[in-house]
Amino acid sequence: MSATNGLTIAVPRGALFEDTVELLSALGLDTEELRSNDRKLLFEDIGVITMRPSDVPTYVEAGAADLGVTGKDVLLEQTAQSPGEGGRAVYELLDLGYGRCTMVLASKAGPDPALEALRRLGVMRVATKYPRIAARHLEETGRQAEIVEVKGSVELAPLTGVVEAIVDLTATGTTLAENNLVVREEIVVCTARLIANPVAHKLKAAPIDDFLEQLRALPAARLG
Repeated sequence: MSATNGLTIAVPRGALFEDTVELLSALGLDTEELRSNDRKLLFEDIGVITMRPSDVPTYVEAGAADLGVTGKDVLLEQTAQSPGEGGRAVYELLDLGYGRCTMVLASKAGPDPALEALRRLGVMRVATKYPRIAARHLEETGRQAEIVEVKGSVELAPLTGVVEAIVDLTATGTTLAENNLVVREEIVVCTARLIANPVAHKLKAAPIDDFLEQLRALPAARLG
């Protein structure tokens, strides 16, 4: 039996990949091929599937993986935050601590164009890759907004006058500063989270609990 106790884990490629692989290595998993082969997606011998972080909840919800690692930003965007709100049905089990970023509301430096738009028109335009997070935050803070969903560099939208503000994830703020944007509000701090398929959480409770115990037994430095 491997360190994953027969469980299948969805591992995110990208920014969270290295820390997640380090975590699995610390649990005794042989991650050599996982590190060296960035084209292979399915590592059946160690119970790992690799994919984009935004796809992890999809595969975990579908039962293709029992557990998965993804950012809190992905979970906030994809899972229900209130009754009747649609979203992925997964359980969040543990804050892994690494991959720390902050979801922010930002606009061009100087007098805040978003405030000016609210004052003049009663509505502000906001570009984001996270439309649900942005809409929820602005609604909760009593502001009317037109949400413009973008897939590429969100910083371009306010620079070209398409919107007055953006909601985006930042680790250092460097990209914002380079594009003459300043943070107006911090919405939420996001870190890597361990999630589970609800059915697996019941049917495979023992190995999942054991896996969690192994994680919690690691030195604090391993969990961010």
